Amino acid sequence: MSNNITITFPDGNTKSVEKGISGFELASQISKSLAKESVAIKIDEKICDLSLPLNNDCKVVIIKRENAEALDIIRHDCAHVMAEAVQSLYPGTQVTIGPSIENGFYYDFARKEPFTIADLPKIEKKMHDIINNGEKFTREVWSRSEAIKFFKDKGEEYKVELIQELNSEEEISIYKQGEWLDLCRGPHMNNTKQIGRGFKLMKVAGAYWRGDSKNVMLTRIYGTAWRNEKELESYLKQIEEAEKRDHRKLGKEMNLFHFQEEAPGAVFWHPKGWKLFQSLINYMRLRQDRAGYVETNTPDLLDKSLWEASGHWEKFGDNMFTTDPKEEKVFAIKPMNCPGAVEVYKQGLKSYRDLPLRMSEFGKVHRYEPSGALHGLMRVRAFTQDDAHIFCTEDQITEESKTVCDLILSIYKDFGFDDVRIKFSDRPEKRVGDDVVWDKAEEALRLAMEATGLEYTLNPGEGAFYGPKLEFVLRDAIGRDWQCGTLQVDLNLPERLGATYVDEDGQKIAPVMLHRALFGSLERFTGILIEHYAGHLPLWLSPSQIVVATITSETDNYAFEVKDKLIENNLRTEIDIRNEKIGYKIREHSNSKIPIILAVGKKESEDRTVSIRRIGSSDTKIMKLEELINSLQKESLSPIE
Repeated sequence: MSNNITITFPDGNTKSVEKGISGFELASQISKSLAKESVAIKIDEKICDLSLPLNNDCKVVIIKRENAEALDIIRHDCAHVMAEAVQSLYPGTQVTIGPSIENGFYYDFARKEPFTIADLPKIEKKMHDIINNGEKFTREVWSRSEAIKFFKDKGEEYKVELIQELNSEEEISIYKQGEWLDLCRGPHMNNTKQIGRGFKLMKVAGAYWRGDSKNVMLTRIYGTAWRNEKELESYLKQIEEAEKRDHRKLGKEMNLFHFQEEAPGAVFWHPKGWKLFQSLINYMRLRQDRAGYVETNTPDLLDKSLWEASGHWEKFGDNMFTTDPKEEKVFAIKPMNCPGAVEVYKQGLKSYRDLPLRMSEFGKVHRYEPSGALHGLMRVRAFTQDDAHIFCTEDQITEESKTVCDLILSIYKDFGFDDVRIKFSDRPEKRVGDDVVWDKAEEALRLAMEATGLEYTLNPGEGAFYGPKLEFVLRDAIGRDWQCGTLQVDLNLPERLGATYVDEDGQKIAPVMLHRALFGSLERFTGILIEHYAGHLPLWLSPSQIVVATITSETDNYAFEVKDKLIENNLRTEIDIRNEKIGYKIREHSNSKIPIILAVGKKESEDRTVSIRRIGSSDTKIMKLEELINSLQKESLSPIE
């Protein structure tokens, strides 16, 4: 029997090596530089430690520090080092759960006295010391009884609970770095020194054990980690810029909206904010009208039986707001618009000649979100969806999907989003419908994507519970990604709710239902827009486009004349005739992000002119009023007008 195995590399080349060779030894055989740069190995699509022996023929990818997969490992290692630092500095602290997350990592700690932000510099310094020591990461497999005894003796009750809940057949893997260890599946790099210096502890927060509010409150320490200090610095600058752009702060400065405890997760729109919100709806309504949609509106409150029939009750029941029944029936405030759309479709007999039928709705929906998860306009309990449901035949899926993709990308471009990524999400673990139906739906959506010619990435297992979907991700001005629009193919819901059409053979069959949202949540999209533009919205979107500010009270009458003339020409205009210095007025209105400030004094009144200042510019320009109106009329219109 041969003692060799065959390794297949991503480019298709193969290499015969001795059985039992480690990933690090394999990398070393290829080149010393590769071994130095490597942090892990992917064996048949599973990322593993470089120390793992290779005992069978397999496909292998050596993961270098520069590879995207390396970041998760760096962050995971960093979390372990943080946990060691905490237990070294604060004996008696229990370590619970600590994963890598987007942009960083965290660990939850159990301690009588919760950590504060003031503790972070001390912990961070200790982490640097541990990293500089270059302790080797090693993996050990323990018996269940051995692991339970160890952590019990150490006073780690949370670890004991985790071990006891593991499947009896699951391997108990322990990772050590020097003398410190933790329960962990891995993988890890070779040693702590490979983490580098590109990390920083960011904040502390409270977190319930296992995310359950019935459990004890722990302290969560968040950190960020990157491949190098340059990436860290870039991320910290992005965070700083994001704080400046925070829509909650800007919303207050611009007098757009507010939140209060009496209505958690629901927006109180101020006049200017509501004007912006309605501008989005009006724009979308016009785009949809031109694209052949008919607008509907469905009830906010629907009988529980309809949600059971649709499958939403089983999937979303815990997140739905329901009535305390004064009658025998239980009603739920809709968390989505889909069942209502089907009920509208079902009114009257439909023929294949009526399809595709594109039905839109600006529907207000409510979903329970934990209070700790609420975040301004970005995460709310009550929001408006620019929903549409396209009822079509199977033969029409490709063309309709292509049309939706073209529409959505065109709309994003109008709002200044040119960098859009598309993700293809297939069947989740919890779903409705037979696999045969899912096979058909996924294949139809794949064909549609191929027909568009657009690039997309796979997002396995993240489809809706009733069908696969496309997710449209916008990249904003400072490089952050926002998932907004979706397109979903649904071969389940119409049949579950009894929707049919008569085909060419006179048979009643269930239509395909395409679920489509472009903004997604209008509230969230508004927040994204505010942050993308840092409050400096394009003129056509600005709820207040112009303010006319007087230099002296002598020009009040002329200021009102200018204001009235601008309003007559559909330019949203305010007036400021307060007895304040013009410099003060300009600063105040600039802080409110009004795009154009017109200063009028004695000379402007006499010459029938205005002095123009654009937000963000210190330059002024003198123009005749009629000339100004002509120059602004086109700029003030939406791209579709």
